[in-house]
Amino acid sequence: MEIGRVYTKLTGKDAGKKCVVVEIIDNNSVLIDGNVKRRKCNPKHLEPTTEKIEIEKGASTDQVKHGLNKIGLLKERYISKIKRRDRKGKHHQKEAAKAKKEKKTIKKKPAKKKTESEVVEESLAKV
Repeated sequence: MEIGRVYTKLTGKDAGKKCVVVEIIDNNSVLIDGNVKRRKCNPKHLEPTTEKIEIEKGASTDQVKHGLNKIGLLKERYISKIKRRDRKGKHHQKEAAKAKKEKKTIKKKPAKKKTESEVVEESLAKV
């Protein structure tokens, strides 16, 4: 087992799908990601392939998917998601940060407390 090696999942609902080892937890489990949901998996359920991508230990899902995309193993639906994120990019992040900052700066003014005489006048006016 090595980090970055591409494997084929042999069992479970993800059988036949390609995945990448992101982290080796212990002798009986590894963390996988890629064309499968990121999860802990038994290494006996994985079959190694010849492909390998360059990632660090504990790499994010986006880093794994970019690596799979480079070698042509990423599913079509994931590619469109990556393209959308890239289109939004930093411009979207800047707008979101600006909106969050504006939201913090807008504060409601505290309600004015009424004096006893104003309360009495209001109650008389209602009657």
